[in-house]
Amino acid sequence: MKNFNRRLLISTVLIMLSTAGYAQSVNKYVDLFIGTSGSGHLFPGATVPFGMVQLSPETGNFGWNYCSGYRYEDTTITGFAHTHLSGTGDADLGDVLFFPFQGKTPKTFAAGFSKSTEKATPGYYTVVLRKNNIRAELTASAHTGVHRYTFNNAGVSHILVDIQSGLVDSKEELSTHVSEGHITINSNNSISGYAFSSQWVDKEVFFTAVFNKPFKGYHFIDGKTKRRIVLDFNTQAGGQVEARVAISATSIAGAQKNLIETKNKTFDAVRADAAQLWKKSLGKFTAEGTQAQKITFYSSLYHTLIQPNNIADLDGKYRGADGKVHQSVDGVYYSTFSLWDTYRAAHPLYTIMCPDRDAQMVETMLQHFNAAKELPIWVLWGKESFGMIGNHSIPVIVDASLKGLKGFDKEKAFADIKYTLTHNGNPKYDWSLYMRYGYLPSDTVKREAVSRTLEAAYDDWCAAQLAKNLHKDADYKYFIKRSNFYKNVFDKSTNLMRGRLSNGNWVGPFANLDSGQLAIGGDYTEGNAWQYVWQVQHDIPGLMHLMGGKKVFSAKLDSLFTMDSKVFGKGSTVDVTGLIGQYAHGNEPVHHVAYLYTLAGNPAKTQQYVRQICDEFYVNTPDGLSGNDDCGQMSAWYLFTAMGFYPVNPVDQHFVLGAPQLSKISIALPNGKTFTTEAQNLSVANKYVKSITLNGKLYTKKYITYSDIMNGGKLVFVMTDKPAAPQF
Repeated sequence: MKNFNRRLLISTVLIMLSTAGYAQSVNKYVDLFIGTSGSGHLFPGATVPFGMVQLSPETGNFGWNYCSGYRYEDTTITGFAHTHLSGTGDADLGDVLFFPFQGKTPKTFAAGFSKSTEKATPGYYTVVLRKNNIRAELTASAHTGVHRYTFNNAGVSHILVDIQSGLVDSKEELSTHVSEGHITINSNNSISGYAFSSQWVDKEVFFTAVFNKPFKGYHFIDGKTKRRIVLDFNTQAGGQVEARVAISATSIAGAQKNLIETKNKTFDAVRADAAQLWKKSLGKFTAEGTQAQKITFYSSLYHTLIQPNNIADLDGKYRGADGKVHQSVDGVYYSTFSLWDTYRAAHPLYTIMCPDRDAQMVETMLQHFNAAKELPIWVLWGKESFGMIGNHSIPVIVDASLKGLKGFDKEKAFADIKYTLTHNGNPKYDWSLYMRYGYLPSDTVKREAVSRTLEAAYDDWCAAQLAKNLHKDADYKYFIKRSNFYKNVFDKSTNLMRGRLSNGNWVGPFANLDSGQLAIGGDYTEGNAWQYVWQVQHDIPGLMHLMGGKKVFSAKLDSLFTMDSKVFGKGSTVDVTGLIGQYAHGNEPVHHVAYLYTLAGNPAKTQQYVRQICDEFYVNTPDGLSGNDDCGQMSAWYLFTAMGFYPVNPVDQHFVLGAPQLSKISIALPNGKTFTTEAQNLSVANKYVKSITLNGKLYTKKYITYSDIMNGGKLVFVMTDKPAAPQF
């Protein structure tokens, strides 16, 4: 035991020294363990911005707690897999798992570890497995995961490669989710394989692995199935085995081509490249504040840039929604589109910091339409899952179009939008029913009828704006009429959105605090009537009018934030988290709501609540997030809020003003200009805004515009401890 502890101490010191050498610039402020416990569902492994590979440890692989395969509180690792979801509420991926060990092949592959040996920085992860004192190191390029295992004990060493493993909903599914696949020996230092699996979506994963030394033997541990293989290596004490593993969605040949990314590169060179990519992306922002504030800011930025993932091979080939291999028109093809979440803030952020990439994502959506005859809703590994409601690729496409982003055809974009919103391709929408009643009746649509109506109305408004931009007057009139259907589910007697029957009567009794969800029914999606009444992002003035004016509207907001912080009903209670009253920051439908006070003439309340949300729900600990990060949306909310504004309606090019949370933030824009926000006199007490100037001139609007940002300049907030009186 003493010798083991001594070797462990030496390994720990080496880890700290090697990690310090790569922790340059803003990368050092990223804490990859934030959100890896609680309901954050984040992973700490190695990836690069928007890369296909997320090489990360797994501590469990079934159930809601293991959507990313990892929980910080666990002390046992079951392997290192190459694909992972970031912050989602459903499990999938976890493909091509590696596990190093020594001695006899165990029945169960797992090893304990000490948290003191576990370190992670952007593009790099390392840990020492306690059993046999094996140090594991991981890094990645866009399509390749690179492993380095240091076997500190002498003797025969082994690596399990497992393509049967994956992230699934239940233990039983581990043996059934792969329908086809096997591993092939290519040479004495190379293997390849593929697995066809079904979980959230049906997917095909291909891989090829090349080791830096030959294996002296191998054996399959699952008989003729050949999906789990143990490779044997002769190693001395301190000997290392490295593996470069490329993945592809198209073929083994595609995976072999993708290996070019790391050809003739050492582990350390790949690690340095990954760190440099993160430094370049994260370095577009310069944040000033306390150490803790910078950790929150850059960790949020990091998580926003993990996805969507470019799943096209290096030659531009990708597997589309129809299961066929296609050639991308621009060489890339993005997936992991969590659009119900990310249309709100993540994509608006991309239009600022990387507009060319956002345009590529839009082009991907149009290519997806070519195969699916429906714009994407929630796409994973190129396949449509029909997760969530609405079709929120539409606001993303329209936003990019109206902002003048280049790289896709606006006429085709509108044609695809129009077809999607008028033909029944989405199983959650019957457009003839929608048009007949002006809403989705709750006695016909048994689940989420109110939420589906509201979110369709927003998509309709977005379609109308692009039609107007393209001078399609008839289409504009058609969709702008549909965008007002939200009014048909507004119950004036309660000032809430309420389910309506096909005969026009309201659903009763009205359990307005009960949460609904797809699985059990109810009129709302992962929320209740109080959380969904604000889902009119395109017509806040119209909603104010329905409620009785700004003062009544503001009072309704007060009620939302001051009611009992309790979850009611049997709906998605795991999603209704981060409560301030009935405001639930742990889920997306309310993300814009705190900013509605500003639009109602009561900005001090916005300033009060955004500070509270930041302080309580963005904490630099593994359980510091209030809910799923949802592919960067939760993080993107913080980034905008820290700068002092937020896109309440992501398509109107307005960013509603709040209050900055850091003293100064600058964005290096792709056009060579810089936009800076500054909070003078910011402190714990000084959370309210006294005055604002834009480029030295007094600024009294309730929002700034996209062009204000992209033109460069300086937005200065003078902070105070005195809230301004409302002006209704």
